[in-house]
Amino acid sequence: MAEFSVNPTRFDPYKNFKFRIKWDGRHVAGVSKISGLRRTTEVIQHREGGDPSTSRKSPGHTEFAAITLERGVTHDPEFENWANKVWSLGAGRGAEVSLKDFRKDIVLELYNEAGQLVLAYKVYRCWVSEYEILPNLDANANAIAIEHIKLENEGWERDRTVKEPVESSSKKS
Repeated sequence: MAEFSVNPTRFDPYKNFKFRIKWDGRHVAGVSKISGLRRTTEVIQHREGGDPSTSRKSPGHTEFAAITLERGVTHDPEFENWANKVWSLGAGRGAEVSLKDFRKDIVLELYNEAGQLVLAYKVYRCWVSEYEILPNLDANANAIAIEHIKLENEGWERDRTVKEPVESSSKKS
């Protein structure tokens, strides 16, 4: 069986349920779901006139998919404050968009089961393209009210300064 190259004693891959998101230098409270980081590169097909009936393929433009963040509705205004920088009703003519700071770099952090930081990704020049402050409300439902923001971005990269932590075993008394 193949071993992990960094920590050969680790058997299990990391889980997807321990994570945090950070912007403006601080962690954002209550985020319960983040969509995946995904990029797609266009395929450009081409052939020369003398080539056989097959085409060659080359990479074209790369697009980075928007990221959606969800959390339960609370009094914390972080999502709303950022969304209002992109467009705010009643802000006055010429002030509907904050051109100075509507874009933010964010950091997505993944933790292992012991709560140790194992991976981090920097996502660049994000801005809110969609904001839902309240979901559909239903008096017959039994659910949490969820707000979400959709973040357009201009790319991401892994933070190589985050190293795999040494995993310790729990001590039994």
